[in-house]
Amino acid sequence: MLWGRDKLAADAGVPDTGPGCLTLAQNVRSRADVDAVLATAERAGARITRPAAETFYGGYAGFFTDPDGHVWEIAWNPGFPLADDGTLTLPDFS
Repeated sequence: MLWGRDKLAADAGVPDTGPGCLTLAQNVRSRADVDAVLATAERAGARITRPAAETFYGGYAGFFTDPDGHVWEIAWNPGFPLADDGTLTLPDFS
């Protein structure tokens, strides 16, 4: 998804870092998985920038920055289920 830098920064709970700012997103299978990944990341040295919470699209997500400063979103989206092999199934928008 493409967002304006200001909206991305506000959503992730980080300052607008200028051109080149991006967020890496990982979809997971459940709300519990979001919480587990965020906790694991924090124990490994990440800084939680936005705790997991309900999203505007009906999902659940949180953000962290890793020790190198990269911003990550961990999200569960009920409209984009994951297959057993981890592939994302996109809905038919037609």
